[in-house]
Amino acid sequence: MNTSFIIRPMSRNDFSELTEVIDTSFLWLARSLALHSVREGQQVLISEAQGTAVGFVKLTNVQVGSGKFGRVLWVAVHPQFRRRGIATALVKAGFESMTHAGATAVFATVRRRNAASLTAFGSQGFRKIGFLELWRLFGMRIFEFYKEIWLAPWIPVLVRD
Repeated sequence: MNTSFIIRPMSRNDFSELTEVIDTSFLWLARSLALHSVREGQQVLISEAQGTAVGFVKLTNVQVGSGKFGRVLWVAVHPQFRRRGIATALVKAGFESMTHAGATAVFATVRRRNAASLTAFGSQGFRKIGFLELWRLFGMRIFEFYKEIWLAPWIPVLVRD
C-alpha cells in the first residue's frame, strides 16, 4: 500500500501521537529516553500521513574540538506505517537538515540486529565506521566523541560525510 506523507518540524500538538509511535517502537529504557528527548521538541522532524504523526527523527548537534557534527539520535515509524519509505525519508531529511546547519558529517548508532534501520541508513549513504577510522578522525578526542553521542562501544557507528 502506498502512503502519502509529508515531513515537517514537530509541533507541541504532535507529542501525544509520537508517544504511541515511541511506545510501539522501543523497549522500556529506550522508550523513556526517547520520550524525554522528543518532549523537548527541538530538532525533531515528523512524518505525517492521513493527518497524523506516524514517525519521527530526533537530531542533535555534536561538537568535538572545533568540528561540528550531527547525530540522528532516534528514528521510528508506527508499525502500521512501516515498509513504506517513511524511515528512509526521515533519515534523508535529518541528514539534509544537519548538513544545512553546518555539520560536516552526520553520525548514527544502530543495533546490529535492526535490519530495517540499517537498510534505511544504508540507502541514504551511511556506512559503518570502525574504531580505527574514528581514531584517525578524532585522535585523542575520540572519547569526547563517544561521550557526546552517548555510545556504548559495542554498538555500530554509522556515518555519512
